[in-house]
Amino acid sequence: MNAFDVIIIGFGKGGKTLAAEFAKRGRKVAIVERSDKMYGGTCINIGCIPTKTLVHQAKIASGMKDATFEERSEFYRNAISVKEAVTSALRNKNYHNLADNPNVTVYTGVGSFVSSDVVSVRTSTEEIMLTSKQIIINTGAETVIPPIEGVAGNPLVYTSTSIMELTELPRRLVIVGGGYIGLEFASMYASFGSQVTVLESYPELIVREDRDIAASVKETLEKKGIVFRMNAKVQSVKHIEDGALVVFSDSQTGEVVELEADAVLLATGRRPNTKDLNLEVAGVETDARGAIIVDEYLKTTQPNIRAVGDVKGGLQFTYISLDDYRIIREDLFGDKERTTNDRNPVSYSVFIDPPLARIGLNEEEARKQNLDIIIKKLPVMAIPRAKTLGETDGLLKAVIDKNTGKILGCMLFAPDSSEVINIVAVAMKTGQDYTFLRDFIFTHPSMSEALNDLFS
Repeated sequence: MNAFDVIIIGFGKGGKTLAAEFAKRGRKVAIVERSDKMYGGTCINIGCIPTKTLVHQAKIASGMKDATFEERSEFYRNAISVKEAVTSALRNKNYHNLADNPNVTVYTGVGSFVSSDVVSVRTSTEEIMLTSKQIIINTGAETVIPPIEGVAGNPLVYTSTSIMELTELPRRLVIVGGGYIGLEFASMYASFGSQVTVLESYPELIVREDRDIAASVKETLEKKGIVFRMNAKVQSVKHIEDGALVVFSDSQTGEVVELEADAVLLATGRRPNTKDLNLEVAGVETDARGAIIVDEYLKTTQPNIRAVGDVKGGLQFTYISLDDYRIIREDLFGDKERTTNDRNPVSYSVFIDPPLARIGLNEEEARKQNLDIIIKKLPVMAIPRAKTLGETDGLLKAVIDKNTGKILGCMLFAPDSSEVINIVAVAMKTGQDYTFLRDFIFTHPSMSEALNDLFS
């Protein structure tokens, strides 16, 4: 039995940052990661870093107006190589940041609980027992594979992870799922040169967003050549001689449609990755969606075990996992004032082209709460910087409390919105009146100065 001051299962953002924090304080740390391809976690290896690297490359590819498909395919192969170089370098750096620390031992294997203070690690060659009075779970989330006939074992069916290993640009790509992940990949592959069809089972796109924002997103993506089929219930994916045959029905009309594709991407959501943890023997409970239940200090139902990152459900962003680290750090070594209750509102961005960013309440949510609100809108075509970029599609929208002047929410579907939303976030977190942004002096020409006009 190998004893440690803390065991961390999972090498993600929160786990690796906590490992470094404990090690800095002289604690003996074990960090368990099931795959040598996942040192550093989801973001670095299969999430935000590789996807945003490809999004940037796709943006360049979108300017290749007169290129042949073969030329676009060659550019795509090079883009995959760029992505591989970025992720492998970061993975290696993350591994050595911990493995080279004398207070940290990295175990590559599958971790599972034997009891509330013992973890078994099954490596490729042996089973190792670790024990600690403090354990942190950071195993992230996994792709949901829908029960569609012909999906299992089909070499032409991909997840958001495996498609980024595909070195040949698919001429025809069918994406099952029109959520944020599906739209991001649709925008990316359309820019590379694929003919993209998105099959969405709901009658409306991105139902969490206001209809005017969703309509602007759909219209802009359709200009890229992306085809949307709403109310599409996928029945099967067959491997045929020339590719894949996707069969779906229209849930409103009953019409059955067949689509040929060179690749099929499943973008049907993610769920907490807990299946191998054997949580029951440790006394750790999960909710109906399989997410680990935690309190405001990220303690599970077994107080000596905590959970950070996507495995506990909620917003699945690397910066949430980093904030989880801060909460535990302050609880163990600080003033205990940081909790999960004090970090809202949190902004997010979807890296379609242009990006969609949001923070706080949208109009529909505010009206459901019977709030007295003012709605502000600004078309992107009215922004000088957007005209200089030649990117005038999109819409900016803000929700303001009529009585207090406080910003309740903001939605930005515009170039550079993933950066500009942080300005709005700072204003909201510091309790500024909307006039703070209306009258702020921004550089010109910039996308951030559009906030002057949006809040006017």
